[in-house]
Amino acid sequence: MPQRILVVDDEPAVTDLLTYNLRKALYDVLVAADGREALRLARTRSPDLILLDLMLPEMDGLDLCRELRRASRVPIIMLTARGEEVDRVVGLELGADDYMIKPFSMRELLARIRAVLRRAAPEPAAPAGQRELAGPGGLRLDVAEREACVGAAPLDLSRLEFDLLHTLLAHAGCVLSREQLLEQVWGYEFGGDARTVDSVVKRLRAKLRAADPRSDRIAAVRGIGYKLRRDDEAGGDPWP
Repeated sequence: MPQRILVVDDEPAVTDLLTYNLRKALYDVLVAADGREALRLARTRSPDLILLDLMLPEMDGLDLCRELRRASRVPIIMLTARGEEVDRVVGLELGADDYMIKPFSMRELLARIRAVLRRAAPEPAAPAGQRELAGPGGLRLDVAEREACVGAAPLDLSRLEFDLLHTLLAHAGCVLSREQLLEQVWGYEFGGDARTVDSVVKRLRAKLRAADPRSDRIAAVRGIGYKLRRDDEAGGDPWP
């Protein structure tokens, strides 16, 4: 069965262009011109991914994203003509997986769709020795179940946040550039926006600090990217 993509946009020229190219790429396509219709289709037709414009009648894209995330983890890529960074940041904080600013390259959009769908696919079971990772401040990741906790408190992480934390923890002490993180976490083969990394890191660090300040050892490396500091760098207690 082809994977199903729901296109949510009120501009016929945009939906026609997207529908043509997505079907050419062998996706099944649904189209909604307003937020309420999109919510109905999302609930009844179970799309594998949603392309979501922010400027919509009835219910805007941010409200729709917020409503979808109450009960669904369906991947969402925001499409917006807005130039304000705050809209993109809010969308990512609400649980969107990615964003693209209009006008965009269809080739890049298709690459991002493939990357997001690949990331959302069920992963094969990890070998027994790789199923759990321990970090600072009682941080633990169950890779097989995709669950994270600090001590006894579970962390409510999005798919991106979990994958980012997993990658940083697996490479503790190593500096990873934003481009490397885009490749390893987002699955981009080219051209991702490095500011997306900064937004997700900021959100992840806030959740770690809220659970236990000791669990946040993510450090920015000026002009390069991020790393998760090891014990000798942070000067803290040994990890559990």
